[in-house]
Amino acid sequence: MRVACSQPEKLNGGVTVQGAGLDLKLVAVVAADENNVIGVDGDLPWRLPNDLKHFKAVTLGHPILMGRKTYESIGRPLPGRQNLVLTRQPDWRVEGVTVVQTVDAALSAAADASALMLVGGGEVYRLFWPQISVIEFTRVHTRVVGDTRFPAFGEPDWRCVQRDHHAPDARHVHAYSFETWERCGAVLPAGG
Repeated sequence: MRVACSQPEKLNGGVTVQGAGLDLKLVAVVAADENNVIGVDGDLPWRLPNDLKHFKAVTLGHPILMGRKTYESIGRPLPGRQNLVLTRQPDWRVEGVTVVQTVDAALSAAADASALMLVGGGEVYRLFWPQISVIEFTRVHTRVVGDTRFPAFGEPDWRCVQRDHHAPDARHVHAYSFETWERCGAVLPAGG
C-alpha cells in the first residue's frame, strides 16, 4: 500500500550541494533492517528481488557512487549508469569505472548530473551524510546481526514523503517498505 507520509510542500528535499559550479542533489539509496543493518561480511543480509528492481529504477540514468568494497561485492559496473568508485588505493583501476579518491573528486566527476546516487557502503554514507538531501530507503522488516550500518535518521530532521509497504510472498521472505525521506533543514555545502 502506498501512502504519503507528510506534507511535501513543507519539505526541503530539493536542496542541492552547491559550490565550485556544482548544483547536485545527493541521494542515498539503501536497504536496511529495523536496526539499520545494511551488510554482513561485505554482502547483503537478504535476497529481495523487488528491491533489486526498485534499485535499478531509482538509479538508472544517474551516476552512482560506491566504495571499493561495495563495488567488489557487486563484481562489475552496473549498466546504464556512470559508475564511480571511491577508494583510498591509488593504483586501483577497473574498466568501465571512474575511480575517485576524495569527496570533492566524486562531486566533480558527477558535476554534469542533476543527482548523484550514493549506493554504499557504510563509509560512503557517513562521508556524504551532511550533504545528502534525499534517502531512497528500503526498510526490511526483520532484524539481522551485521557489521555495517546506515546512519540513524528520522523526524524532526527528516520526513517520510512516501511509503509503499509489501508483505512477504513466495519470493520475499521478509516484509519490506520502499520509503522516500527528505531532509527538512539545510544541507551543508561540499567540503563544509
